[in-house]
Amino acid sequence: MTDVLSPLPLGDLEAPNRIAVSPMCQYSCEADGLPTEWHRVHLGSRAVGGAGIVMTEATAISPAGRITPHDLGIWSDEHAAALEPITEFVREQGGLPAIQLAHAGHKASKKRPWDGNLPIGPDETDPDGAAGWEVLSPSPDAYPPFDGDRPAMRKADADDIQGVIDAYRAAAERSLEAGFEIAEVHAAHGYLLHEFLSPVTNRREDDYGGSFENRTRLVREVVAAVREIWPDEKPVFVRISGTDWFDDRESWDIEQSVRLADALADLGVDLVDVSSGGLHPEQTPPVGPNFQVPLAERVRAGADVAV
Repeated sequence: MTDVLSPLPLGDLEAPNRIAVSPMCQYSCEADGLPTEWHRVHLGSRAVGGAGIVMTEATAISPAGRITPHDLGIWSDEHAAALEPITEFVREQGGLPAIQLAHAGHKASKKRPWDGNLPIGPDETDPDGAAGWEVLSPSPDAYPPFDGDRPAMRKADADDIQGVIDAYRAAAERSLEAGFEIAEVHAAHGYLLHEFLSPVTNRREDDYGGSFENRTRLVREVVAAVREIWPDEKPVFVRISGTDWFDDRESWDIEQSVRLADALADLGVDLVDVSSGGLHPEQTPPVGPNFQVPLAERVRAGADVAV
């Protein structure tokens, strides 16, 4: 407990302790992606409880990057202005406000979990009347159907990829305006950046597919764009899935995670946030107490970066 409650230096900042509130999807916005009183209470109460870092749920860099139509967003100045009172409150309680920047890739445009979690097509709506959309994927044929129906996907082309990088950069700018101290790039759990990392979902044959160098290219370009905006004295985190939990096929694994963590450190990333899985319904994680700790330990031992 002494270590857990000791301060954590991060660049020129210092978290008062090593307890961090992980991103927890709330699915509680209207279809505009703006935070509500729910988010102020959800995040503010964790700061009141003494957490050193309080991070938002996965916050979409664009409307198409949301998991559901009710996800939090950061794609306009209006979003930044609405989030600013929340970051101010967290800071007043002694915590560091953090934001996880995310694009859901081909796991986007879905109903909320309590409404079934199934895809919403571009010509469909969820139970609240929110419309769906066509989603981006590295390789649209790589993800299995839901109950026999595949979501409306398209393979990301060069313009789409550049648009994603630009959207992350703009989201970082707005996050700074909103008062966040830490930016985390979400590259885990089967969302867009993880989809590019893993050969399970990335079957491309261009500069963004095939080799480790190519599959990690988009993540590295996104991180470079965010780090370009984020001040040197403020930390950038990256969340990764340490492994896809596949033993029967070529996939993303812990050895590649260590290599990526080293590359991210070279780009100015201050901390790698190690989770796992989330890519594919056929994954076989050994779920149990602390089952992800060995993944974090492996990255910590193999890469020169905080974990």
